[in-house]
Amino acid sequence: MSIADMNTAEIIKANARGPADTGSPEVQVALLTARINELTPHFKTHAKDHHGRRGLLKMVNRRKRLLAYLKNKDADRYTSLIQKLGLRK
Repeated sequence: MSIADMNTAEIIKANARGPADTGSPEVQVALLTARINELTPHFKTHAKDHHGRRGLLKMVNRRKRLLAYLKNKDADRYTSLIQKLGLRK
């Protein structure tokens, strides 16, 4: 499963720091969050899909590491991203 190309472009445009920015932590976290939110309902209905759940957990941990990096690097960008994506309620 993947996010639709148009949706990906919208996410990149909404979180990019510049016109050609696709690699910043903000964009990466936003894309991972979209994929995680897309996959979560699947695991509510398919509780025994352990192989897929492993991939989901890898994405969650990658997002966690990126957020920790961003928090150490620039706390203002971190807090604005958290509020924008609705994480850490």
